[in-house]
Amino acid sequence: MAKTQDFNAVMKDIMGAFPVDTKAMEDAFKNQAALSEKLSGVALEAAEKSAEISGTWAKTTLAKLTEVTKAKTEPADYAKAMTDFASANAEVAAEHMAAFAEVAKKVQVDTVELLMAAGKDLQEDATAVVKKATDDMTAAAKKATAK
Repeated sequence: MAKTQDFNAVMKDIMGAFPVDTKAMEDAFKNQAALSEKLSGVALEAAEKSAEISGTWAKTTLAKLTEVTKAKTEPADYAKAMTDFASANAEVAAEHMAAFAEVAKKVQVDTVELLMAAGKDLQEDATAVVKKATDDMTAAAKKATAK
């Protein structure tokens, strides 16, 4: 009767012939976590500044709106109050939209800088990993052919 081959031993030999660098995986995870932390910081800072701008805008609008809600003696005064409010509100809107644009611009610049730095680090790490893997595979091939 034919003897069946032990595939567990065969798979163990195959997997042992291809060394895996777990340190590279750990480093990649740490680098990704650090990048995520930095990007989250950029996003949270932008959200905080945006909330401040929105709050200031709301307070300014409410303050100007109180003039509109006051009782007037002449009907034309209501129209003038609404015109003044609309004019002041348009002016304030332009200022606040410019402030939002500055926040967006800073987010864009910070994000690009972080991604460029991460890309450079990733390229250096990938080069080192590929070189090490090539060296390990060459050594494993030489060892396998020497048997």
